[in-house]
Amino acid sequence: MSQIKTKYIVYAAIAFFVIFQAYTSIKESTLTYYDLIFLLEGLERTVYISVTAIVIGTFFGVIFGWIKSTTGAITNVFVSGFLDILRSVPLIIQFILFYAFMGILEIDISVFWVGAIVLSAYTAAFVTEVVRAGIDSVPQTTRRAARSLGMTYWQDYRYIVFPLGLRAVFPSWISIVLSVIKDSALVSVIGYLEILKTTEELISKTQEALLLLIGVGVFYFIISYPISLYAAHLERKLKV
Repeated sequence: MSQIKTKYIVYAAIAFFVIFQAYTSIKESTLTYYDLIFLLEGLERTVYISVTAIVIGTFFGVIFGWIKSTTGAITNVFVSGFLDILRSVPLIIQFILFYAFMGILEIDISVFWVGAIVLSAYTAAFVTEVVRAGIDSVPQTTRRAARSLGMTYWQDYRYIVFPLGLRAVFPSWISIVLSVIKDSALVSVIGYLEILKTTEELISKTQEALLLLIGVGVFYFIISYPISLYAAHLERKLKV
């Protein structure tokens, strides 16, 4: 039996178990239509803050990755030191500290933007290394050949470095994207009503822990799995 068939058999078994458990719980559930709407609003906020963090984090990650790959040692020390702190300190602590810091400075900022800023910075810290690795993976002989053909510095990056580097680091970037979607659940620690926080409130209200947690797991799977499939498809096209 091929690995693909085995994978889908395992998926089907897991899906059957989840559906069975959900059906058993739904029959005795006290959840209402409004509880479902509340949960879907949390899902919408999860997607919103995740997309915001991925876009902003990737943008700054590309800039910092280029800086680390092209600048001197002194600049690298400062950039690397800052990014190492972001990568090393647990994300949940970063949320709490930044939220408290905004309160100390009496800066009026919503919990969404507190979470988005911290999550974006955390994303940028990892994207930076991915971009740096992608730039460095392009052979210098290829770049020198491009310059000898009359390409400018930025044309070299646009037509040579970024297309070739993207092929090398695209899977790593997708892994970061999926990680950010799951890490967005930690924003609940500062009171942002994403899907996990709404689930916690519904659990305390209805005591339907099993059903709600299964539902949250399904929601995360629905968000993440299509991204993985599309990324695998796109990766195959990039290799052609």
